[in-house]
Amino acid sequence: MQRISRSHFAFILIVLLAVTSAGCNKLRARDYLNKGVAAYKAGSFDRAIEMFKLAKEADPTLLNAQLYLATAYASQYIPGASSEDNVDKGKQAIAEFQGVLQADANNLSAIDGIGSILFQMAGQPFDEKKMAESRSYHEKHIQLDPTAKEPYYWVGVINWTLSYRANAGFRRAWNDANPRKTIKDEQPMPDKVRAEFQEKYGAVVEDGIKQLKQAIVVAPDYEDAMAYLNLLYRQRADMAATPQEREEYLTQADALVDKVKEIKQKKSEAPTPTP
Repeated sequence: MQRISRSHFAFILIVLLAVTSAGCNKLRARDYLNKGVAAYKAGSFDRAIEMFKLAKEADPTLLNAQLYLATAYASQYIPGASSEDNVDKGKQAIAEFQGVLQADANNLSAIDGIGSILFQMAGQPFDEKKMAESRSYHEKHIQLDPTAKEPYYWVGVINWTLSYRANAGFRRAWNDANPRKTIKDEQPMPDKVRAEFQEKYGAVVEDGIKQLKQAIVVAPDYEDAMAYLNLLYRQRADMAATPQEREEYLTQADALVDKVKEIKQKKSEAPTPTP
């Protein structure tokens, strides 16, 4: 009986030590997290990253530490810079955000974070696959929370980016092949080029228009969404089969430009709220 009691006591002691150790680790992780946040706010990103790493090591269940770590990496990423260190920052940000999603598949902050950093990484040099992958994360946000305006906006921006680059590419190819019949950016495409552009990117443009319209439904004064909707209408105009249809889309685009100016004017004239 004495031997059993001693064994039982030893087991309890081990459990208590484990619980105490876990509690200390959680407290230590919170302390590292707070120090990392303070360093991040002060612009000391290298120290912030080290603190967030320590917080993550001390308590792997503290998702905020991993989110902050991913955000700190992302904030150091410079779009277009091709250095190995810079590219690694982008990859590390994505890896940390994905780590959060492994623990919480519906974490909107991580979903948005990956969508954002992929969009930046896809810009220069241009990577259509990364751009489409970025769009998929914003679409996932829409599925989880259809009340937020930003994911609709970003899908629209990405779709415009894809169609605009394709438009420019079609025009450049035509001009190179037809130096005596070149077309300017504001001019309609030749029918053959227009039809090919419409076939390959018509669905992309229509979806972008749909998403931006929904962003404006969510936020009626969303001038950034209106600005890109204007640009997508111009892409749609380049797909129009008749001059009348083309003019209709250009008229809608011009109306949005005027609407954006009106909203900005109202905001500039609005009284500044007192603190």
